[in-house]
Amino acid sequence: MKTNLVFVLLVLGTYFSTFAQQTQARKSEIKADVVEKGLIKVSIFYPYAEGKTFDMDYYEKSHMPFVAGLLGSNLVRYTIEKGIASGIPNTPLPFMAIGSFYVKSLPDYQAAIAPNRDAIRADFPKYTNITPTILVSEVVR
Repeated sequence: MKTNLVFVLLVLGTYFSTFAQQTQARKSEIKADVVEKGLIKVSIFYPYAEGKTFDMDYYEKSHMPFVAGLLGSNLVRYTIEKGIASGIPNTPLPFMAIGSFYVKSLPDYQAAIAPNRDAIRADFPKYTNITPTILVSEVVR
């Protein structure tokens, strides 16, 4: 009986140790995807409208990497989102796409973008006929 109890305790100990390690690994994965408080987020919104087009492949493979490359070490990460639905059923899609840059410093972002503004805008017709709306915000959480 004691042997069975010891065996069960060893199995349970191993199980809970493995479970704790997996839980800690998951927490680390989640933290790696969290954006730091205080970062600046530059969001570029491409509103949906009849007759407007958007080439996601070009945006993902050419335009966003091009702009990201201009930002240098100020860039923490960038994201690309493809609109798929409105939050309200049977209503038009609000945005075809949203691109976001997370940067450490707004002045450094502006200094990198300003001399390249014309080149960035000249790239727009290669992937869209939409005039984007830009929102600069601070990450609070």
